[in-house]
Amino acid sequence: VQLKETNLSKEQYLHLDKVLIDLGFERIDDQKARLIEAIKNKVIQLIHHSNPSDRKFNWSTILSEELHYEYNYLSNLFSSVVGITLEQYIIRQKIERVKELLFYDELNLSEIANSMGYSSVAHLSGQFKKVTGLTPSELKKSRSIDQQRKPLDGIS
Repeated sequence: VQLKETNLSKEQYLHLDKVLIDLGFERIDDQKARLIEAIKNKVIQLIHHSNPSDRKFNWSTILSEELHYEYNYLSNLFSSVVGITLEQYIIRQKIERVKELLFYDELNLSEIANSMGYSSVAHLSGQFKKVTGLTPSELKKSRSIDQQRKPLDGIS
């Protein structure tokens, strides 16, 4: 049997990936690693480097529009490669940004919650405690905010 090499279009690769996943297989390529990095970079950019008024958007919409893939594909790929869900990664990045804002001590908790797109201080505090084990107020009182912070590329 003689095999020949062929080039597939992006749509054909996506279809092939879907069929393989449905069968319990996965095609491994460097494009996936690049896509994971693009997802991480976009999340970091939107959380840490965007205007607070721009943070009230739908993550699935913005990521699929920016990266030109369906959100379900991005989310499943991210989970399978990184080991946590994309939602968990976004929450952890948001919590790191909240720690940074607490450290600078320029905004109160209500302003931080609003600037980060949380519906309430209670929602922010609940997620914060779930991730860090402390409420934002407890962390601020402990004066160990700087020691509690993580490098952005080390979050997973």
